[in-house]
Amino acid sequence: MEKQKKPFYKKWWVWLIAIIIIAVGVNGIDGDADASKKETKPAVTETAKDKKKEDKEPEKKKEEPKSEDTKEEDDVPKEYTSALKKAESYAKTMNMSKSAIFDQLTSEYGEKFSTEAAEYAMGKLEYDWKENALIKAETYSKTMHMSKQGIYEQLISEQGEKFTEDEAKYAIDNMKADFKENALEKAKSYQETMSMSPEAIRDQLTSEYGEKFTQEEADYAIENLNK
Repeated sequence: MEKQKKPFYKKWWVWLIAIIIIAVGVNGIDGDADASKKETKPAVTETAKDKKKEDKEPEKKKEEPKSEDTKEEDDVPKEYTSALKKAESYAKTMNMSKSAIFDQLTSEYGEKFSTEAAEYAMGKLEYDWKENALIKAETYSKTMHMSKQGIYEQLISEQGEKFTEDEAKYAIDNMKADFKENALEKAKSYQETMSMSPEAIRDQLTSEYGEKFTQEEADYAIENLNK
């Protein structure tokens, strides 16, 4: 009896070849997947790398230009800086004019600074001289009951406050004062201290060599003198 042959698909070597083919196919698929991943991975651009590098690098401090103020102050004589401090004090506490402060700094009866030191001080001093003139004007009105014209002339006088005409005009235009009441206070003072008659007081109030009130202000003062 003839031996029956095994079917082709039952032979062992057929299965071995099939396994090998399947393994190779699987590896090929994995390799393609890896290659695909490598290709699709976004490349880091040069700009991004540079930016990261810049972020990591410590920020350099900007060099500031060296100030020469300190050096200039060191070169200024002590007398000059002392004169400046004195000038500032006169301007702030006594409300003096620029010209009056200069004269006070250099005066033999004042601070006795050199002309150069005083000039340095006044050149460096920045101040609102119009405001000083206004403060002075209001002080004269409140404490001495002076007339508008009398205050103006006192502000610009070389024997007085030595403000400029522009500064004095600003003061007169902006000051708050009742000059009729000032005239009345002056009239009372003349009556009490000098026992003057009403008419003599009126003349003194309006005189160019006296108080320099207006006629209207003087008349108001005499009318209310004994009330």
